[in-house]
Amino acid sequence: MLKTENLDELVRQFQALLPDDVRQTKEDIEKNIKAMVRASLQRMDLVTREEFDIQRELLAKTRCLLDELDERLRQLENQTNKGKE
Repeated sequence: MLKTENLDELVRQFQALLPDDVRQTKEDIEKNIKAMVRASLQRMDLVTREEFDIQRELLAKTRCLLDELDERLRQLENQTNKGKE
């Protein structure tokens, strides 16, 4: 998910676009914008970088194991084919 400081910076950028008289309601606007952004991000079902890295590492290990099993299967098939000759 988006880090808090990134979210705060996004809110500051939105606020900079607002006219001066609207900035007086800064706290309400800030709360509403944060809530809208958080709700949007939750609907996107995003994962953290840490979760992504863990899954990437797990996938790499699984891929390595699959390659090893594939090679063992080829060796067994070769042995079986040689025994038939």
